[in-house]
Amino acid sequence: MDTIKFDDIDALRAKISQEFGPWSEAVAVSQERINQFADVTGDHQWIHVDVERAKRESPFGTPVAHGFLTLSLLPGMRNNQPWRVVGYRNVVNYGGNRLRFIAPVPAGSEVHSRSRLLAVDPRPQGTMITQETEVAVVGQDKPALIYEGLTLFVR
Repeated sequence: MDTIKFDDIDALRAKISQEFGPWSEAVAVSQERINQFADVTGDHQWIHVDVERAKRESPFGTPVAHGFLTLSLLPGMRNNQPWRVVGYRNVVNYGGNRLRFIAPVPAGSEVHSRSRLLAVDPRPQGTMITQETEVAVVGQDKPALIYEGLTLFVR
């Protein structure tokens, strides 16, 4: 695996690409996980937690995961990029520029993600990268979500 020091701006910028990297490992999205997320957030909308009603009334025919649950699974999907950033003191999730929920994630499915580097910017505190990530249900072409995230590697 190629390692790149967090402050090697030119080497990081060389990784900017129009192509996404490989898919991550899959993560299961069980009904139990959906129910636990509903309990934590207080979002018990029936389309997520009421299995029988979702079978009858949902356009998806089954409960679906909360969009923010799907987003929150990103840390558990191991990045399969052939390179990694090293040498920083800590890393900070700085936020996001764009988030879109495109397609449902049915209960009982698995999701995986892939990313591409969009930008690398030196900052006084370290190096900021902007990365676009797609999360998709395994076996489906259409992404469930697209997220443009900002990560700060602190010197």
